[in-house]
Amino acid sequence: MPVEPLSQKDIEERLAELPGWSLDGDRITRSYRLGSHFAAAGLVVHIAQVQDELDHHSDLTLGYHSVSLSVNTHTVGAVTELDLDLARRVEELAPAHGAS
Repeated sequence: MPVEPLSQKDIEERLAELPGWSLDGDRITRSYRLGSHFAAAGLVVHIAQVQDELDHHSDLTLGYHSVSLSVNTHTVGAVTELDLDLARRVEELAPAHGAS
């Protein structure tokens, strides 16, 4: 089944359920602050594991006390349900790493 781009309205409605996530052009993005570089690195590893499970990957950036994600469905060049599924999964795991 082909993946379809979501409408602007659908994206905005779904992002309302994902605090901190926003639409930036044709991607959804989120940055997290963490208590240490080690905690941030742990979050990156956990996100990478989820991305491999979903076979859907974001642009993931590790900072000193931060982690940033930027994602769209590359084959479509737009935001799809796959991107929002990944965002939801990241939101579920981030608190365990002390992310805010």
